[in-house]
Amino acid sequence: MSPTIDNTRFVAIDFETADPKRDSACAVGLVVVDKGEIVERAYHLIRPPRRKFNPFCVRVHGIHWEDVCDEPSFRDLWPELEPLFKGADFIVAHNASFDKSVLHTCCRESGQPIPEQPFLCTVQLSRKTWELASNKLNAVCDYLGISLQHHHAGSDAEACALIAVNGLRANPDFLGKVL
Repeated sequence: MSPTIDNTRFVAIDFETADPKRDSACAVGLVVVDKGEIVERAYHLIRPPRRKFNPFCVRVHGIHWEDVCDEPSFRDLWPELEPLFKGADFIVAHNASFDKSVLHTCCRESGQPIPEQPFLCTVQLSRKTWELASNKLNAVCDYLGISLQHHHAGSDAEACALIAVNGLRANPDFLGKVL
């Protein structure tokens, strides 16, 4: 049987970072989708390895050192996150190269196993599925009527999950490029 949105499981992920370095995750949102339905959501603040936050990053997401100084590090949080990837056929992110690099770098730097699932990029899916003036997360959400609190990792991950469900229903052949 060919993979479709109705017979696959995936995890949508979104990170916010404290600075331009990929090991500086300060928030993560994960949404698990099974057979086209959201079955689990997780959102966590993360204490990054450095106290100094880049002012541009703070303007984007509004997270400061004081918000995360008492939160777990990625290494300490990973045992809670890792089970969400079990049984997933793929991982979804909007601009997947960024979130993939943050996930892989944080896992590698903290000595944790890197999830082996392939990534599906909802920017690419949007470009191949709809003719939009912009494929930025907020623009695709506006087009699809998805509620978004932009740059909140939990909201961004859920929006990404819903874009993937809508996009893969409209363009099921795109899944074959991932799996």
